[in-house]
Amino acid sequence: MKASITFLGTGTSQGIPVIGCKCKVCQSEDTRDNRLRCALLIRTPKTHIAIDTGPDFRIQMLRAKNERLDAVLMTHEHNDHIAGLDDVRPYNFMQWSDMPVYAQDRVCNMLRTRFPYIFEAEKYPGAPMVELHSIDKTNQLEIGDLEVIPVEILHGKLPILGFRIRNMAYLTDMKTIPDLEMAKLKDLDTLIVNALHHQEHHSHLNLKQALAFAEKAGARQTWFIHMSHNMGLHAEIDAQLPDGINLAYDGLEIALR
Repeated sequence: MKASITFLGTGTSQGIPVIGCKCKVCQSEDTRDNRLRCALLIRTPKTHIAIDTGPDFRIQMLRAKNERLDAVLMTHEHNDHIAGLDDVRPYNFMQWSDMPVYAQDRVCNMLRTRFPYIFEAEKYPGAPMVELHSIDKTNQLEIGDLEVIPVEILHGKLPILGFRIRNMAYLTDMKTIPDLEMAKLKDLDTLIVNALHHQEHHSHLNLKQALAFAEKAGARQTWFIHMSHNMGLHAEIDAQLPDGINLAYDGLEIALR
């Protein structure tokens, strides 16, 4: 098995299709227009790491045929990024160990609030086994054979984390990035960053802004994620993008160098 990245989900908090929506994207027969909530899986022969456990985490792991998980990195505490935490249980049972979850202190506290049964002193049998690790932008992690560098970005005014792993950086739900954190993105092979749709948004990059950010970052290849149905059809929008920049889609797997 070679080192790889799998896009588990590339949609916004509602996913695509949106419930009850009759737009051309939500009615599209192109499977690339069906988007689960954003998450990423990084695999090497020795280490498997997931970024975020949103509401679709269970089906995402089944689709990826992922039978081992060594750690979870959390970007932030919004529901579309944490709601599936309970579904780490099969990995607990298969590996018979706690699942290490790395997140900002604020996010760790939110997980304790949202999932109190996981962190009770006397848990009921079968409850998830989770070991929280508080991290921030200053940490550098060693998880298996992977070095993980947190990158602080701003989701509107909320400081959240992206992650650099080898020559890949994953930045979801970003609106801006401090200059000092931008320095962590030098010499990237792969940049993964959100591009919500075409209109201005208070807490996300739109397509125009994402294109400008991709040019500034200068990665060899950029993939856009966290797209709403208002972005347009995958085939139409992707064909309009510059060389080296593409829309990602669920299930896409690329090499991690």
